[in-house]
Amino acid sequence: MSKQDQIKAIRGMNDVLPADSATWLYVERTCANILSLYGYRQIRTPILESTQLFSRSIGEETDVVAKEMYTFEDRNGDSLSLRPEGTASCVRAGIENGLFYNQQQRLWYIGEMFRHERPQKGRYRQFNQIGAECYGWSTPDIEAELISVIAQIFKELGLEKTHLQINSLGDVDTRKRYRAALVEYLTQYKDQLDEDSVRRLSTNPLRILDSKNKGVQSLLELAPNILDFLSDSSLANFELLKTYLDELGIAYQVNPRLVRGLDYYNDTVFEWVNEDFGAQATVCGGGRYDAMVEQLGGVSTPGFGFAMGLERLIQILSEQSSTTLDIVNNDQHADVFIISVGEKARSQALLIQQELVSNNLQIQLYCGTGSMKNQFKRADKSNAPLALIIGEDEAESKTVGIKLLLKQDKQDSMQKTIPQNDVLNTVTNLLESL
Repeated sequence: MSKQDQIKAIRGMNDVLPADSATWLYVERTCANILSLYGYRQIRTPILESTQLFSRSIGEETDVVAKEMYTFEDRNGDSLSLRPEGTASCVRAGIENGLFYNQQQRLWYIGEMFRHERPQKGRYRQFNQIGAECYGWSTPDIEAELISVIAQIFKELGLEKTHLQINSLGDVDTRKRYRAALVEYLTQYKDQLDEDSVRRLSTNPLRILDSKNKGVQSLLELAPNILDFLSDSSLANFELLKTYLDELGIAYQVNPRLVRGLDYYNDTVFEWVNEDFGAQATVCGGGRYDAMVEQLGGVSTPGFGFAMGLERLIQILSEQSSTTLDIVNNDQHADVFIISVGEKARSQALLIQQELVSNNLQIQLYCGTGSMKNQFKRADKSNAPLALIIGEDEAESKTVGIKLLLKQDKQDSMQKTIPQNDVLNTVTNLLESL
């Protein structure tokens, strides 16, 4: 078969190979552990949802719904979409399963999301997100808590040069008045706007604030500031959030142009931005979305949450040469490599492997036929500190040879023979002494 005939991964959908999976598992477990310590419980939702779920919640005029979703009709003629984000699915699941009725919920999720956009550094068409959602709280203390969760995750992972930006979009009336003022201002310069900004001027003008076009950003220097339009209650909540963050020692920058890319946000929005990652600098982001539950058919329930792209987070950690990830990657080796020759020896090797694994040791067993010499070569490459050897003589006498692989001293590397019923005790003591 020629290379042209090989089936390859779809553009923007990548494999995570074994050499990288240890890093992924570590990052995922770190996030899950910290979320659990703060009282968040995991929810798992389907990858496929009704297209209407996203068009009603995210907004039909957003780029996500209008341009980026993977949407198709199934055999029944129903319009389905691969989920482009996790919040709408959490809300749908909460309504459908009665999680919001007279209840408060702290939830977290992890999984694949899909957006048909141009693949670039840390941004792919199939990507993984970890996120959390809080339902039933309208006060800024829950916002401070969730931001604190993220700060704790970054601290544990050793993430550097990543800073918090916050803003308030206010309530419905705030956004209505601000939208009118922004449109009035930008209309004066319509001939200087790029094509996307002209389109958004009539559909979603707040998204122009997030434009990456330098000319548009220059025009926005003198644009109205949304913080000047906040109601008394929105302003009070925003000031209280800042007080909480100050008391927690979490540094932040108020960015009045921060709007996020989805229509469902109100009041507090935030992003954590990495200064070394160029145009795709946002590591995670989120905000408040108090209208979504009711909008999707549930009882009125305030919501606040965040989502974080794992590909981007892991790439930044790798580029920063994270000490934490170096330790994780260097620690990926077996505790013991088992060598065996002969059918009886292989049977005993399997039993010893089972016993040691049951006691939380990582064991690599040579499977298949192979000479003692070749098995020792494989053992040396495994980076395991110990080898257990069962030849035909050891199989008959129910003993096992044990040898230190990583010691250079001749005496240390000598092989000893012990009874098979003493393997666990001997191996445990040796590993503790290394």
